[in-house]
Amino acid sequence: MIYFFYGDEEFNISNKIKELKSKLDKNFIEMSYKEFDNPKFPDLIAIVTTQPMMFGKMLIVIDCIKYFSSKSEDGGFDDKQLKQLTQALDSSNENLDIVFSACVDPDGKKKIDKRKKIFKLLAKYNAQEFAQIPSYKTQELENWIINQAKSKDLKLPPDAASLLLFQVGSNLRMLDSELEKLKVFAGKNSVTKDMIKEICVNNEDLFAFIDYLTADNIAKALEEYQKLITIRHPLAILLTVHTMLHNKIQIKAKSLKYSPDDIAKMLNMHPYRVKLEIQKLKNVSLKKLVQLKKNLTNAEYKIKSGQSYLDIGREVEYALLQQ
Repeated sequence: MIYFFYGDEEFNISNKIKELKSKLDKNFIEMSYKEFDNPKFPDLIAIVTTQPMMFGKMLIVIDCIKYFSSKSEDGGFDDKQLKQLTQALDSSNENLDIVFSACVDPDGKKKIDKRKKIFKLLAKYNAQEFAQIPSYKTQELENWIINQAKSKDLKLPPDAASLLLFQVGSNLRMLDSELEKLKVFAGKNSVTKDMIKEICVNNEDLFAFIDYLTADNIAKALEEYQKLITIRHPLAILLTVHTMLHNKIQIKAKSLKYSPDDIAKMLNMHPYRVKLEIQKLKNVSLKKLVQLKKNLTNAEYKIKSGQSYLDIGREVEYALLQQ
Protein backbone atom coordinates (compact mmCIF):
# COMPACT_ATOMS: atom_id res chain seq x y z
CA MET A 1 0.00 0.00 0.00
CA ILE A 2 1.27 3.48 -0.90
CA TYR A 3 0.50 6.48 1.34
CA PHE A 4 1.17 10.19 1.00
CA PHE A 5 0.96 12.23 4.21
CA TYR A 6 1.57 15.97 3.97
CA GLY A 7 0.85 19.20 5.83
CA ASP A 8 2.16 21.36 8.68
CA GLU A 9 1.01 19.26 11.66
CA GLU A 10 4.03 17.05 12.29
CA PHE A 11 2.50 15.46 15.40
CA ASN A 12 -0.47 13.97 13.53
CA ILE A 13 1.71 12.79 10.64
CA SER A 14 4.11 11.02 13.01
CA ASN A 15 1.16 9.47 14.89
CA LYS A 16 -0.25 8.09 11.64
CA ILE A 17 3.12 6.55 10.81
CA LYS A 18 3.37 5.19 14.36
CA GLU A 19 -0.04 3.55 13.88
CA LEU A 20 1.19 1.76 10.74
CA LYS A 21 4.44 0.77 12.46
CA SER A 22 2.53 -0.79 15.38
CA LYS A 23 1.12 -3.41 13.00
CA LEU A 24 4.57 -4.80 12.16
CA ASP A 25 5.99 -7.91 13.79
CA LYS A 26 7.90 -6.55 16.80
CA ASN A 27 10.35 -9.45 16.65
CA PHE A 28 11.67 -8.24 13.28
CA ILE A 29 11.16 -4.48 13.63
CA GLU A 30 14.78 -3.60 12.80
CA MET A 31 14.48 -5.34 9.44
CA SER A 32 10.86 -4.51 8.66
CA TYR A 33 10.96 -0.74 9.26
CA LYS A 34 13.18 1.67 7.31
CA GLU A 35 13.39 5.46 6.97
CA PHE A 36 14.93 7.46 4.12
CA ASP A 37 15.61 11.19 3.77
CA ASN A 38 14.75 12.62 0.33
CA PRO A 39 16.62 9.96 -1.67
CA LYS A 40 17.82 10.78 -5.18
CA PHE A 41 15.98 9.17 -8.06
CA PRO A 42 18.09 6.00 -8.56
CA ASP A 43 17.97 5.29 -4.82
CA LEU A 44 14.24 6.08 -4.69
CA ILE A 45 13.48 3.51 -7.39
CA ALA A 46 15.59 0.92 -5.56
CA ILE A 47 13.73 1.67 -2.33
CA VAL A 48 10.17 1.42 -3.69
CA THR A 49 11.00 -1.85 -5.48
CA THR A 50 12.31 -3.43 -2.27
CA GLN A 51 11.18 -7.01 -1.71
CA PRO A 52 10.12 -7.84 1.88
CA MET A 53 11.89 -10.75 3.51
CA MET A 54 10.31 -13.80 5.14
CA PHE A 55 9.26 -11.85 8.25
CA GLY A 56 6.06 -10.55 6.60
CA LYS A 57 4.95 -6.92 6.30
CA MET A 58 7.51 -4.18 5.77
CA LEU A 59 7.08 -0.41 6.22
CA ILE A 60 9.24 2.18 4.48
CA VAL A 61 8.93 5.90 5.32
CA ILE A 62 10.34 8.37 2.80
CA ASP A 63 10.74 12.00 3.87
CA CYS A 64 10.09 13.75 0.54
CA ILE A 65 9.67 17.43 1.49
CA LYS A 66 12.63 18.48 -0.67
CA TYR A 67 10.85 17.09 -3.74
CA PHE A 68 8.53 20.10 -3.41
CA SER A 69 11.26 22.71 -3.07
CA SER A 70 10.88 25.73 -5.34
CA LYS A 71 14.51 25.22 -6.31
CA SER A 72 13.73 21.88 -7.91
CA GLU A 73 11.23 21.45 -10.67
CA ASP A 74 9.10 18.44 -9.70
CA GLY A 75 11.73 17.21 -7.28
CA GLY A 76 14.33 17.29 -10.03
CA PHE A 77 12.54 14.42 -11.79
CA ASP A 78 11.72 14.65 -15.49
CA ASP A 79 8.63 13.17 -17.17
CA LYS A 80 10.42 9.93 -18.00
CA GLN A 81 11.51 9.46 -14.38
CA LEU A 82 8.04 10.29 -13.04
CA LYS A 83 6.59 7.66 -15.36
CA GLN A 84 9.16 5.13 -14.12
CA LEU A 85 8.31 6.01 -10.51
CA THR A 86 4.59 5.52 -11.20
CA GLN A 87 5.24 2.09 -12.68
CA ALA A 88 7.42 1.13 -9.70
CA LEU A 89 4.78 2.22 -7.19
CA ASP A 90 1.94 0.50 -9.06
CA SER A 91 3.85 -2.77 -9.08
CA SER A 92 5.18 -2.64 -5.52
CA ASN A 93 4.99 -5.78 -3.38
CA GLU A 94 1.66 -6.29 -1.56
CA ASN A 95 3.56 -6.87 1.70
CA LEU A 96 5.33 -3.55 1.39
CA ASP A 97 3.79 -0.33 2.78
CA ILE A 98 5.44 2.89 1.59
CA VAL A 99 4.74 6.26 3.21
CA PHE A 100 5.81 9.47 1.48
CA SER A 101 5.93 12.12 4.20
CA ALA A 102 6.10 15.85 3.51
CA CYS A 103 5.91 17.91 6.68
CA VAL A 104 6.03 21.69 6.19
CA ASP A 105 7.37 24.02 8.88
CA PRO A 106 4.24 25.87 10.12
CA ASP A 107 6.31 28.96 10.96
CA GLY A 108 7.92 29.12 7.54
CA LYS A 109 6.59 30.65 4.36
CA LYS A 110 7.23 27.55 2.25
CA LYS A 111 4.14 25.57 1.33
CA ILE A 112 3.64 22.49 -0.79
CA ASP A 113 2.91 23.42 -4.39
CA LYS A 114 0.01 21.19 -5.38
CA ARG A 115 0.51 22.11 -9.03
CA LYS A 116 3.74 20.13 -9.25
CA LYS A 117 3.64 16.87 -11.16
CA ILE A 118 5.26 15.01 -8.27
CA PHE A 119 2.40 16.12 -6.00
CA LYS A 120 -0.25 15.01 -8.51
CA LEU A 121 1.52 11.67 -8.81
CA LEU A 122 1.69 11.00 -5.07
CA ALA A 123 -1.81 12.36 -4.46
CA LYS A 124 -3.22 9.32 -6.29
CA TYR A 125 -2.05 7.03 -3.48
CA ASN A 126 -4.02 7.28 -0.22
CA ALA A 127 -3.15 10.95 0.22
CA GLN A 128 -4.05 12.70 3.45
CA GLU A 129 -3.37 16.30 4.46
CA PHE A 130 -2.62 17.07 8.12
CA ALA A 131 -3.17 20.77 8.75
CA GLN A 132 -2.24 22.55 11.97
CA ILE A 133 -5.19 23.86 13.97
CA PRO A 134 -4.82 27.66 14.29
CA SER A 135 -4.55 28.97 17.87
CA TYR A 136 -7.61 31.17 17.45
CA LYS A 137 -9.82 28.12 16.81
CA THR A 138 -10.05 27.46 20.52
CA GLN A 139 -13.15 25.26 20.40
CA GLU A 140 -11.57 22.94 17.85
CA LEU A 141 -8.40 22.72 19.91
CA GLU A 142 -10.31 22.08 23.13
CA ASN A 143 -12.26 19.30 21.39
CA TRP A 144 -8.96 17.79 20.25
CA ILE A 145 -7.61 17.92 23.81
CA ILE A 146 -10.73 16.25 25.21
CA ASN A 147 -10.67 13.50 22.56
CA GLN A 148 -6.95 12.94 23.07
CA ALA A 149 -7.54 12.64 26.82
CA LYS A 150 -10.29 10.07 26.19
CA SER A 151 -7.89 8.01 24.07
CA LYS A 152 -5.66 7.85 27.16
CA ASP A 153 -8.58 6.97 29.47
CA LEU A 154 -8.07 10.33 31.15
CA LYS A 155 -11.05 12.22 32.60
CA LEU A 156 -10.71 15.84 31.51
CA PRO A 157 -13.66 18.25 32.03
CA PRO A 158 -14.19 21.04 29.43
CA ASP A 159 -13.10 23.78 31.85
CA ALA A 160 -9.84 21.92 32.51
CA ALA A 161 -9.28 21.54 28.74
CA SER A 162 -9.73 25.30 28.33
CA LEU A 163 -7.18 26.04 31.04
CA LEU A 164 -4.71 23.53 29.60
CA LEU A 165 -4.95 25.19 26.17
CA PHE A 166 -4.53 28.67 27.64
CA GLN A 167 -1.58 27.67 29.80
CA VAL A 168 0.32 25.35 27.44
CA GLY A 169 -0.56 26.72 24.00
CA SER A 170 -1.71 25.09 20.78
CA ASN A 171 1.28 22.83 20.02
CA LEU A 172 -0.30 19.34 19.81
CA ARG A 173 2.88 17.48 20.71
CA MET A 174 3.34 19.59 23.85
CA LEU A 175 -0.34 19.23 24.76
CA ASP A 176 -0.10 15.46 24.36
CA SER A 177 3.00 15.41 26.59
CA GLU A 178 1.15 17.35 29.30
CA LEU A 179 -1.80 14.97 29.05
CA GLU A 180 0.61 12.08 29.66
CA LYS A 181 1.85 13.83 32.82
CA LEU A 182 -1.72 14.43 33.96
CA LYS A 183 -2.56 10.76 33.37
CA VAL A 184 0.19 9.71 35.78
CA PHE A 185 -0.76 12.38 38.29
CA ALA A 186 -4.56 11.97 38.20
CA GLY A 187 -4.80 8.22 37.64
CA LYS A 188 -8.48 7.28 37.59
CA ASN A 189 -9.53 10.62 39.05
CA SER A 190 -10.83 13.53 37.05
CA VAL A 191 -8.29 16.24 36.17
CA THR A 192 -8.80 19.51 38.03
CA LYS A 193 -7.66 23.05 37.28
CA ASP A 194 -5.38 22.91 40.33
CA MET A 195 -3.62 19.84 38.89
CA ILE A 196 -2.96 21.67 35.64
CA LYS A 197 -1.63 24.74 37.44
CA GLU A 198 0.63 22.56 39.60
CA ILE A 199 2.28 20.18 37.12
CA CYS A 200 1.85 21.47 33.57
CA VAL A 201 4.20 23.73 31.60
CA ASN A 202 3.63 27.30 32.61
CA ASN A 203 5.32 30.51 31.52
CA GLU A 204 3.40 32.68 33.97
CA ASP A 205 6.62 33.54 35.81
CA LEU A 206 8.06 34.88 32.58
CA PHE A 207 4.82 36.72 31.77
CA ALA A 208 5.00 38.46 35.16
CA PHE A 209 8.63 39.38 34.60
CA ILE A 210 8.06 40.92 31.17
CA ASP A 211 4.95 42.75 32.41
CA TYR A 212 7.03 44.45 35.13
CA LEU A 213 9.72 45.15 32.55
CA THR A 214 7.46 46.85 30.00
CA ALA A 215 5.66 48.77 32.76
CA ASP A 216 8.99 50.29 33.91
CA ASN A 217 8.77 48.60 37.31
CA ILE A 218 12.49 47.85 37.25
CA ALA A 219 12.77 46.86 40.92
CA LYS A 220 10.11 44.15 40.60
CA ALA A 221 11.49 43.09 37.20
CA LEU A 222 14.95 42.58 38.71
CA GLU A 223 13.45 40.64 41.62
CA GLU A 224 11.61 38.33 39.19
CA TYR A 225 14.75 37.91 37.07
CA GLN A 226 16.75 36.75 40.09
CA LYS A 227 14.05 34.13 40.76
CA LEU A 228 14.04 33.00 37.12
CA ILE A 229 17.78 32.39 36.84
CA THR A 230 17.59 29.87 39.68
CA ILE A 231 15.44 27.60 37.48
CA ARG A 232 16.26 28.66 33.90
CA HIS A 233 19.45 29.35 31.97
CA PRO A 234 19.84 33.11 31.29
CA LEU A 235 20.10 32.52 27.54
CA ALA A 236 16.86 30.52 27.60
CA ILE A 237 15.21 33.45 29.41
CA LEU A 238 16.55 35.87 26.81
CA LEU A 239 15.30 33.81 23.86
CA THR A 240 11.85 33.30 25.37
CA VAL A 241 11.47 36.98 26.25
CA HIS A 242 12.66 37.80 22.73
CA THR A 243 9.71 35.82 21.31
CA MET A 244 7.25 37.36 23.76
CA LEU A 245 8.44 40.85 22.87
CA HIS A 246 8.04 40.12 19.19
CA ASN A 247 4.39 39.19 19.84
CA LYS A 248 3.85 42.29 21.97
CA ILE A 249 5.25 44.53 19.23
CA GLN A 250 2.98 42.91 16.65
CA ILE A 251 -0.07 43.25 18.88
CA LYS A 252 0.70 46.87 19.81
CA ALA A 253 1.24 47.88 16.20
CA LYS A 254 -1.82 46.09 14.85
CA SER A 255 -4.13 47.19 17.69
CA LEU A 256 -4.21 50.67 16.13
CA LYS A 257 -6.09 49.32 13.11
CA TYR A 258 -7.54 45.90 13.91
CA SER A 259 -9.84 44.25 16.45
CA PRO A 260 -8.48 41.72 18.99
CA ASP A 261 -10.16 38.83 17.15
CA ASP A 262 -8.62 39.89 13.84
CA ILE A 263 -5.19 40.17 15.47
CA ALA A 264 -5.59 36.70 17.01
CA LYS A 265 -6.17 35.25 13.54
CA MET A 266 -3.27 37.17 12.01
CA LEU A 267 -0.81 36.09 14.71
CA ASN A 268 -2.26 32.63 15.36
CA MET A 269 -2.73 33.38 19.06
CA HIS A 270 -5.40 32.67 21.65
CA PRO A 271 -7.99 35.51 21.41
CA TYR A 272 -8.16 35.99 25.18
CA ARG A 273 -4.36 36.30 25.35
CA VAL A 274 -4.50 39.04 22.69
CA LYS A 275 -7.16 40.97 24.61
CA LEU A 276 -5.09 40.76 27.79
CA GLU A 277 -1.98 41.98 25.97
CA ILE A 278 -3.80 44.95 24.45
CA GLN A 279 -4.95 46.00 27.92
CA LYS A 280 -1.48 45.57 29.44
CA LEU A 281 0.16 47.53 26.62
CA LYS A 282 -2.29 50.42 26.76
CA ASN A 283 0.25 52.76 28.35
CA VAL A 284 3.38 51.21 26.83
CA SER A 285 4.85 52.89 23.75
CA LEU A 286 5.72 50.92 20.63
CA LYS A 287 9.08 52.71 20.61
CA LYS A 288 9.96 51.32 24.06
CA LEU A 289 9.11 47.75 23.00
CA VAL A 290 11.22 48.03 19.85
CA GLN A 291 14.18 49.43 21.80
CA LEU A 292 13.99 46.63 24.35
CA LYS A 293 13.98 44.06 21.54
CA LYS A 294 17.05 45.72 20.03
CA ASN A 295 18.81 45.45 23.39
CA LEU A 296 18.05 41.72 23.50
CA THR A 297 19.24 41.21 19.92
CA ASN A 298 22.54 42.94 20.73
CA ALA A 299 23.00 40.84 23.88
CA GLU A 300 22.29 37.61 22.01
CA TYR A 301 24.83 38.56 19.33
CA LYS A 302 27.51 39.40 21.91
CA ILE A 303 26.97 36.14 23.79
CA LYS A 304 26.94 33.89 20.71
CA SER A 305 29.89 35.65 19.04
CA GLY A 306 32.00 35.62 22.21
CA GLN A 307 32.22 39.43 22.33
CA SER A 308 30.60 39.83 25.74
CA TYR A 309 32.81 41.10 28.56
CA LEU A 310 30.24 39.99 31.13
CA ASP A 311 29.07 36.52 32.12
CA ILE A 312 25.90 35.38 30.36
CA GLY A 313 23.63 36.12 33.32
CA ARG A 314 24.92 39.69 33.67
CA GLU A 315 24.79 40.32 29.93
CA VAL A 316 21.13 39.27 29.78
CA GLU A 317 20.32 41.28 32.89
CA TYR A 318 21.96 44.39 31.43
CA ALA A 319 20.07 44.02 28.15
CA LEU A 320 16.74 43.55 29.87
CA LEU A 321 17.04 46.34 32.39
CA GLN A 322 18.86 49.12 30.53
CA GLN A 323 16.60 52.01 29.57
